[in-house]
Amino acid sequence: MPHPLSHDDPSRIGPFMLVARLGSGGMGTVYLARSPGGRTVALKTMHHRFAAQPEFRTRFRLETDAARVIGGQYGAQVVDADPLADTPWLATAYVLGPPLDDAVALCGALPEPAVRAIGAALCDALGQLHRSDVVHRDLKPSNILVTATGPKVIDFGIARAAGDARLTQTGAAAGTPAYMSPEQATGGEHTPAGEVFALAGVLVFAATGRPPFGTGQPADLLYRVRYAEPELSAVPEGLRPTLERCLAKDPRQRPTTVELGARLREGTGDAVDHLPDAVLADIARRGAAVWEVRPSRLPAPDAENMSAVPDASRSPRLGRRRLLTAGGGLLVAGSAAAAWALLRDGSGKNGADSPRRGAARPGTGAPRIAWKTAGGAIGEDARLLRVGDGLAMVSESGLRCFDARTGKRRGVNDELVTDSCVVSDGRRLFALDPGPSTLRIVPVDFVTGTTRSPLATLRGIAAQDARILAATDSALIVEGKARKGWVRAAVDPGTGHEMWRCRMAVPGDDEIVATPVEAGLIRTQGEQVTLIDLRSGAPRWTAEVPEKLTGGLLVGARHTFSAGLLFLGTWELVALRLSDGKRAWGFGAGRTSGTGDKPGRRHYGPPVVQDGVVYAAERERGLVALDAGSGRLLWDQKKGDGPVLEFGATPAADDGYIYVSPDNDSQWAAAVDRRTHRVAWTFQSPLGDRGGGFSTIMTHSAAQRLIIGRGDAVCALPLP
Repeated sequence: MPHPLSHDDPSRIGPFMLVARLGSGGMGTVYLARSPGGRTVALKTMHHRFAAQPEFRTRFRLETDAARVIGGQYGAQVVDADPLADTPWLATAYVLGPPLDDAVALCGALPEPAVRAIGAALCDALGQLHRSDVVHRDLKPSNILVTATGPKVIDFGIARAAGDARLTQTGAAAGTPAYMSPEQATGGEHTPAGEVFALAGVLVFAATGRPPFGTGQPADLLYRVRYAEPELSAVPEGLRPTLERCLAKDPRQRPTTVELGARLREGTGDAVDHLPDAVLADIARRGAAVWEVRPSRLPAPDAENMSAVPDASRSPRLGRRRLLTAGGGLLVAGSAAAAWALLRDGSGKNGADSPRRGAARPGTGAPRIAWKTAGGAIGEDARLLRVGDGLAMVSESGLRCFDARTGKRRGVNDELVTDSCVVSDGRRLFALDPGPSTLRIVPVDFVTGTTRSPLATLRGIAAQDARILAATDSALIVEGKARKGWVRAAVDPGTGHEMWRCRMAVPGDDEIVATPVEAGLIRTQGEQVTLIDLRSGAPRWTAEVPEKLTGGLLVGARHTFSAGLLFLGTWELVALRLSDGKRAWGFGAGRTSGTGDKPGRRHYGPPVVQDGVVYAAERERGLVALDAGSGRLLWDQKKGDGPVLEFGATPAADDGYIYVSPDNDSQWAAAVDRRTHRVAWTFQSPLGDRGGGFSTIMTHSAAQRLIIGRGDAVCALPLP
């Protein structure tokens, strides 16, 4: 989805004129660009802060080499590159076609002949890589583009030579948990046999719409990949035995890409011959739309009136005559196959008559989608923050700000990635300055995304180890490493004056979640829950989660509290008193639900409270509703009464509904009626498989929107 260039993007890189942004991640930015002769390319660059580090330059060079190895038949043809430039860049042919996850979201599971043909072509692609001793290491649906000339493999950012153990500690993930091989999941060598395992997972997704080991938190997925059997009941019978062998835990039992390709190729033709019409129409639409993109640029940050970014998804609907005219341009660009694919059956269908990707596709009466957008780092989880009547999304693509009601783009800042710890006090944004080594807190302009003059400089605290926990009207709370140990400090958000600083215990490696409450700050990490006094920084009390629970509290779960109680989903559903941290009540002891009843397993998901009632997901059952004051069960869903819920997701609530995240890649949200206790509607994915273990759901009362995030994507529905 093209977006306007930023005010400080260059006009040219090498011989290419930049036209628009396609996406930006923690490592770099990808542009839509054109050569002097008019050829459209995707041009990838590296952020300056990484270009100064030799290991990242080496990785970029290896990515370029891998892209050259796979070539234009099975990947995006390398047009030009300069990995030694001050800003390293790589220009490849602009591939016309949706990612495989988008294709499945558009038309559902693909027919068996299409899956076979795609799989056979991907075996050829991987074989070409492996003959050059290169392994991709991150094969997944979003890294496979479906085109009129066959599937193409992209994104070689973590590819490397087989057997090369270097470059594994430079900050990139080692793969995507849902599609890792067991040996890769344990940190072992990812060989061509591991690529066969990943390819089988991709083909299961194409044939069923779900990965073979389901969805969920990375740790759960890695456990299933290593020890659980894949779920293949929905795979066509003709494919199942072959894919079962590919998914063997022992790499020696898997077929080679040559063997697998021969099995899949039997009785199939080219992949394009078996693709659904909706996918072919989408290929043609993309081919025509790329020539409609005109260079545009956001104004500089000091402009008084910042104009809203146009919604790039609202491209003009193309009639048949206009599409054929655009098709002439495609012939010049060497992309006649896209236009041919549209018209191959002579049926007269065109992109305007087929389903549009991104349109609202409710399962059972969901409200019509108000707006949607996506970042550039598919598979990376984003964090959502309320900022007045706006919304901020922080991911590996950087900071993106929106009008929460309309979805209009506001500020953008590619430097403020997730690790920069951006926080909101509900009205304003603050961040740690990503530049200097001295720790500085900077306000962030919501409209422009730019950082303002530093609000405070905290001397003696190392910037690289610091985190900003939370923001309130009266204090910004920071933790970091000083010369004599770890410290916690508070800064006045109005004056920048340091209010206090105190010593603290060395934090563990688990993720920290902090939420302001009354005059304190709830902080959870691992198994520990602490209430911090905002007047001094000292802990008022510290409690441990039930000892039966292994692995601590759910990572990233929002805190829920009401009427002096904090509610936690653990082995039981527990209420702790905010006054002293003591247990007020517990629910769930003795309740059973099947395979989830194993010692140390979390039985209840993170709860939400509404009108004196606590709601939480109970493993393998559904929602339970408890009286917040006493813990008394009010009602519960029986197994089969609604969708299987994603256990790690925090629900949201309003006067009428509880909004939950189903354990289903194609369903992003479901609304449970608080009166009838039944599912009123479900909301289907409008943006394909954007990664992420589950949906982040929140109500935005100021904008009257239900906000749903998945991976790096976010969309909004009107609240009733």
